Amino acid sequence: MSDLAEISDIENESLPAHTAICAQRYKQVDLRLVALEMKMNDIQKDILEGQKSLKATIITSTATIVASLLGVVATILMKF
Repeated sequence: MSDLAEISDIENESLPAHTAICAQRYKQVDLRLVALEMKMNDIQKDILEGQKSLKATIITSTATIVASLLGVVATILMKF
């Protein structure tokens, strides 16, 4: 008989055993949920940092393009 079948048999025969086994299960579920929550918080932090970096890159690139275009326009106007 497998371990799970034995546990199921014990639970069926004894309410205190069932209660104790459920308490262990809930404790394990809670530990896993806490670990998952911590991982999700880390992912959220990484995403927010990435967005900040992306914003800075976009602003810098836009400023470079605008400055280049102004330089081209100034050069064209000076030749006339």
